[in-house]
Amino acid sequence: MSHSSDHDDAAHAALRRVRREGRWWWLQARHARRVWRWAVPAAVLVFVLLALLRGPLANWFWNEPQVEQLLDQGDRALAAGHLSAADGSGARESYQAALALDGDRNQARNGLARTAQAALQQARDALAAGDLDAAGRALALARELQVPQLDADVLAEQLRARRGAQAGVGVLLGRAEAALLAQRLDGSEDAALPLFQKVLAVAPNQLRALEGREDALSDLLLQARQAAAAGQLAQAAGLVQRARRFDAGHVDLPATQEALNNALEQRQRQAERALQRQRWDAAAAGFQAVLAALPDDPAARLGLQRVAEAQLVRAVRLAGDFRFDQAEQALQAAQSLDAAEAGVAQARQAVAQARQAQQALKTPSAPRVQRERALAALLERIADAEAQGHFLTPPGRSAYDALREAQALAAGDARVRAAAQRLLPGTRRCFEDRLRENRVQAAGACLDAWQVLAHADPALAPARQRLAQRWLAIGSERLGSGDLDFARRALQQADALGVDTANSDYQLLQQRLRDIEGAR
Repeated sequence: MSHSSDHDDAAHAALRRVRREGRWWWLQARHARRVWRWAVPAAVLVFVLLALLRGPLANWFWNEPQVEQLLDQGDRALAAGHLSAADGSGARESYQAALALDGDRNQARNGLARTAQAALQQARDALAAGDLDAAGRALALARELQVPQLDADVLAEQLRARRGAQAGVGVLLGRAEAALLAQRLDGSEDAALPLFQKVLAVAPNQLRALEGREDALSDLLLQARQAAAAGQLAQAAGLVQRARRFDAGHVDLPATQEALNNALEQRQRQAERALQRQRWDAAAAGFQAVLAALPDDPAARLGLQRVAEAQLVRAVRLAGDFRFDQAEQALQAAQSLDAAEAGVAQARQAVAQARQAQQALKTPSAPRVQRERALAALLERIADAEAQGHFLTPPGRSAYDALREAQALAAGDARVRAAAQRLLPGTRRCFEDRLRENRVQAAGACLDAWQVLAHADPALAPARQRLAQRWLAIGSERLGSGDLDFARRALQQADALGVDTANSDYQLLQQRLRDIEGAR
């Protein structure tokens, strides 16, 4: 019984499955019939649309990559400065082709606008370089691409002006070469160098003008070296300065400058020696020659000042000997050298006092008491000046000046003779004391006084050498602390004192100074 029930259940389940599957297929068939009712018209409509729009669709599928390729090609050409080319590889041609394929592409229009600006800039650059043909071609391209008219007109006017100027280049060049042949190098508008410069202002790359200017500068610098060798320092310095103005990098300029510097140093040393030997006119002429070439040279200016001071001292000394005409000449020489007004006034006062002393000697009736009073005052001045170390300076108040006046009043007076005997050892002590204190300038003043009072003293020569060595030692020390000016002055002073230039200390200091100056 149970077995029969199971069989019936299975039969019923199979029947239900058949019914269910049969309904599904029936539903699918019914649905398919509905789909075909709208699918067939839709397919027909799509076919018709494809037939009608096959041209635009084909253009879209095929042209889009080509336009992008043309735009990329135009960008690369523009970046390389290849703006236009007959073979179509230029930026303009690429952008125009892209615009022809797609008239709505803003990238192509922007590319053409950038190409126009690049053409305008190329025209400016070519004009600046003097390539007028290239500037004209670039400007024409910029106009074709419709740059702003104002910018194009400004550049066109500049191009016209440059072409007009270039028309006269040949004439200028011929005049410049003729002036070079005649050795009229500089100094007038019709000289070679100014004319070559005018040509190069219009045509910077003009080869004949560049070579002509080079030759003219070589000749000008040769003249400068010849002038330096002949001692014409101001002329040589002027020629070097003019050559540097035309071309600061000329190949002959360093050698010419070195020749001028050597000539200046030599003239400075000559002037220092003349000053040491009391050849005042020669010393002044030497320092003035250096200053004519280098107006700001400190050593030459100091040397000229020392000559002026020496002339004031000389004027006072000559007045003490009652040689008033020569004293006046010395005063005038000092004034012509721009001596300090205070020093000139003191010297004039000393000359006036000497005149009064001479007048007193010519007056026999002068009261003895008055003469004694004047002599006592002079002896007191001598003592005070000695105590302060003022043996020769300041003019009019030095021990030597007071001694001269005392000798004029009473040359045979025992006190005057004693003062004269005392003064010479005082100058020696002054020298030794100042040298021991390393006050080399003050020691030099004392040495000058010593030399005036006893110019034949055999002890003077070794004293000068000792002072020169002290200048070199202190100059080397000061150079170590960076004082180049003092080191230069130490060399000059040692040279003026007659030191042997082969001296090891002199050579060492000179070399150290050159090394430091060269490093700067």
